[in-house]
Amino acid sequence: MSVEEIDFSDIYKKHQLEDLNHLDSIVVLDGMPEVGEDKMPKLFKALRKTFSGKAQIEVEDDQFYMPMTEGKGQGYIFLTLKNSQEATNLIARLDNAPFDSKHTFLINKFSEIDQYLNASDQFVQPTIQEYKPKDHLRSWLSDSQGRDQFITFQNDQVNLNYHNRSGAPQVVQTKNNWTNSYITFSPEGTYIATLHRQGVMLHGGPALNEVCRFAHPNVKLVDFSPKENYFVTWSNEPIVLPQPGSSTVCPFSEDDQGNSLAVWNIKTGDLLRTFPTTPGKMPWPHIKWSGDEKYIARLVPGQQISIYGVPDMGLVDKKSLKIPGVVDFDWCPWGDKDAIASANNKGTRENMLAYWTPEVENQPARVTLLSFPSRQVLRSKNLFNVSNAKLNWHNHGDFLCVQVHRHTKTKKSMFCNLEIFRVREKDYPVEVVELKDLVTFFAWEPKGERFAIITQPDTTANQQLAPGVTLKTAASFYQLDKAKGVFKLLKTLENKSVNTIHWSPRGRHLILATIGSQSKFDLEFWDADYAADEKKEEIQQIANAEFYGITDIEWDPSGRFIAASASVWRHQLENGYAVWDIKGQELTKASVENFKQFLWRPRPKTLLPKDEQKKIRKNLREYSRIFEDEDAAEESNVSAELLTQRKRLVDQWNEWRKRCRASLEQIQSEQKSSNQGKDDTTVEEWIDEIIEETEEVLA
Repeated sequence: MSVEEIDFSDIYKKHQLEDLNHLDSIVVLDGMPEVGEDKMPKLFKALRKTFSGKAQIEVEDDQFYMPMTEGKGQGYIFLTLKNSQEATNLIARLDNAPFDSKHTFLINKFSEIDQYLNASDQFVQPTIQEYKPKDHLRSWLSDSQGRDQFITFQNDQVNLNYHNRSGAPQVVQTKNNWTNSYITFSPEGTYIATLHRQGVMLHGGPALNEVCRFAHPNVKLVDFSPKENYFVTWSNEPIVLPQPGSSTVCPFSEDDQGNSLAVWNIKTGDLLRTFPTTPGKMPWPHIKWSGDEKYIARLVPGQQISIYGVPDMGLVDKKSLKIPGVVDFDWCPWGDKDAIASANNKGTRENMLAYWTPEVENQPARVTLLSFPSRQVLRSKNLFNVSNAKLNWHNHGDFLCVQVHRHTKTKKSMFCNLEIFRVREKDYPVEVVELKDLVTFFAWEPKGERFAIITQPDTTANQQLAPGVTLKTAASFYQLDKAKGVFKLLKTLENKSVNTIHWSPRGRHLILATIGSQSKFDLEFWDADYAADEKKEEIQQIANAEFYGITDIEWDPSGRFIAASASVWRHQLENGYAVWDIKGQELTKASVENFKQFLWRPRPKTLLPKDEQKKIRKNLREYSRIFEDEDAAEESNVSAELLTQRKRLVDQWNEWRKRCRASLEQIQSEQKSSNQGKDDTTVEEWIDEIIEETEEVLA
């Protein structure tokens, strides 16, 4: 057979190279206004602004070509871009997006026109893919016992567990080599994020399968938006595009090169925008979300606050908030009142943010409340002799406390003021709480009107503590007096060594703890409504515990259990974790070598309306009896299991002894039979020998 007779078509087909189509960089913009030549420059200018703001693609007028008929456009424009990737990005961002109130972008690549022209006129029934049900991302909420989940991370193993009120936790899933760094939950517990060299993966469902992934090499930090729709990643290494022809998956374009922070859409997996960050120490989260997720803001220290709309990521009103000297800002959280008002379309208040500026020349420091997007200043307060300030929002957006560290005129000592804004009242009244000491920790009570602080005296250079001496602190509790409209002091605990406060997510209960100390590792359990039945404002300590080397404290979502852990990332002495109930009774304690993380899984907000919640609270005593019976039954089951296990161990011991006795008797019997017929009598012969003999005469 000659070479000409051999059929090479299968080989050609297998190794065929795809032709490079230069038409892929040309797109057709359909649905455009039909304008004349006199309005063409104005149209091109509007298109350039739209491409720049919504797609981050810069073009010039000479890249447009609009065919004209009788001096008028035909509603479509040809646009030549730099490359095929830029054309793909433009289509992804703007296809079917509105251009103005009367026109909508319909964008296709010019190379696809032939495909549409050569489409068959004969209908071909499309192949319907088989439906594959996806995992229920909130399946853990359907647990029949209503248990919460938590994750433990030790060595290279991650365990997802159900927490049992009595007995050991139930391991649900075990993952090995699951992350190269740390693990974090989304705010409502739907996703679990793991960090890898190539990027981030989100997992969910009963088996913790992969939900989506984001390609951001060497990512170090991540952050979720409040409603879990968006995701932020940051790497200390700037974005670098792969070499041409590389098979590496890269969602970034040339405009993203050199940036280090990226914003993503979780539902679609699309990259929304990237931002640069300054080298050196950086606060995290670097960009902050408004409570309703409509805006995202980033601070340029000393200059401005830039606010972008979501999801188009365009600068709102195309201008930043110019604030000379601005140091910090924060959005007002979205509370239950705001969510209900938004759902019922009843007077939802604008988003609000607070920022502060330091003293500059003859101008005092200032705290400002600003509504957005109206940019209206709602309230401002001048501050004097300010060294530093910290913004503390109540988790429902009811109050703002500005923790102001001030110095005396001689600047030899420091003290603190608390400037408290009541932001749901008319004219935003401000109350000042003056303190003689420095506030080292501040915490609002969730869903309440109280706050707790930890204070300590100012230690100047001339008042340094001796080695090994722990600085004494004081813990104070304040509550809003609605009749007088002021925050009054409820109680102060002197001569403490605690340095952190952890309120229960349900309020009322809190933990005072000492973290980071080599000599103190106490946990104090406090009840802020201990005498509530007697209608007294009584704050009472109900328990005390210790956990050596404590590095982290976290409440479970129900507010019934508290966990403390000692991470190997902080120290390598007696790592592990422990869990207590709200009364301070230790439920679980585990010493785990190379223990890294303990995380409770968050829960989404309840779907029950307010009237249903009130009905449950009204009948809470009846439900409590049911729950107490279930707890007693569970404890009985645990006791029965323990007794069964002990009986099983005793039975095993008795069985082992029985086997040993039988074996010993068999050995003795064999030895006895082997010695039969033998004379076992032993004759011993003793020989006495006189070595020396002496005679003495006794008087």
